Amino acid sequence: MIHELRGAQSAVDAVDEAACEALGINRTDGRCLDVLAREGPMGASELARRSGLTTAAITLVLDRLERAGYARRARHESDRRRVVVEATPLAAQRAQELYGPLADEGTRELERYSDEALELLREFLGRERELNERHAVRMRESA
Repeated sequence: MIHELRGAQSAVDAVDEAACEALGINRTDGRCLDVLAREGPMGASELARRSGLTTAAITLVLDRLERAGYARRARHESDRRRVVVEATPLAAQRAQELYGPLADEGTRELERYSDEALELLREFLGRERELNERHAVRMRESA
């Protein structure tokens, strides 16, 4: 089982590497863009926290993503003093081009499973994600 999990993680890593290469960005920038795409607009300090970067590093990431046209800084809707970072429509378009076929094929694969099996998979993957997140924190703290 562990070999299949490690193999799946390596395969996801290879897809993400190819996507970042196609987008012309590095993996750190890609990780931050993924956070924005999944979770929506947020402050730069929140993006730094969620991506495991320092606020100084996130400034450089955002500068690169803005130059590439994949992210932008914008005023917060209700508090004009605050700035939020958001993914651009170009980022969404390119993500659809790159990941859309994978998502379509993956959806077809999931249709083979019962609702009960899918719930088990969802629970397992959620617990596996939480385990990896906790371990990453531990590794950073001990470094």
